[in-house]
Amino acid sequence: MKKDAQIQTDVIQELKWDPSVTHEHIGVSVNDGIVTLSGTVPSFVEKTSAERAVQRVSGVRAVVEKIEVKLPGSFKRDDQEIAKAVLNQFKWNVQVPDDLVKASVEDGWVDLSGEVEWEYQRSAAENSIKGLTGVKGVTNNIQIKAKKVQPDAIKQKIEEALKREAEKEAKQIAIEVRGNKVILSGKVRSFSEMQDAKWAAWSAPGVTTVENNLQVAG
Repeated sequence: MKKDAQIQTDVIQELKWDPSVTHEHIGVSVNDGIVTLSGTVPSFVEKTSAERAVQRVSGVRAVVEKIEVKLPGSFKRDDQEIAKAVLNQFKWNVQVPDDLVKASVEDGWVDLSGEVEWEYQRSAAENSIKGLTGVKGVTNNIQIKAKKVQPDAIKQKIEEALKREAEKEAKQIAIEVRGNKVILSGKVRSFSEMQDAKWAAWSAPGVTTVENNLQVAG
């Protein structure tokens, strides 16, 4: 098991290695495998890139993200400009049902609302605007439309999906289904495995909520 000092060193090196992250103003602290990021970055997309970089490092059990977005003068846009850019992104992204998704902008922060059929559509709407100039953050309040399904059928489909990817690791993940909600628990070896398990859960027809209680093994 990695010591906190080694994890901190590895995280700092990973942030330096990632060309999409301005690492000079990011602080890194580690306590019991939990990494806390602080400081500032010049764009919202860099903030999410920094978090993904940390998740790639072995030994990291969780990430607490306290980075602030401070836009330089050349990146600043008024809310109306941002709103127009957001709507254009939705219009040109085939995964986003732009007639079902709404956006409001206040001081560079984008709030998304509406109701879609699938989680991938919900995620696509958010991901498509993270890199827009002037965006300081995104709150995704888009809902997944509920469907009538059998909980046992949902559980079976998720279990089958996990086994297709890695049968041994699938046995370590417990799946509970309550109506349209899926609860995942157990331990995985990495953030990558955790994301795969979450995606498998979201891909099952009828799922509107995924509660992720998975832990990255120390």
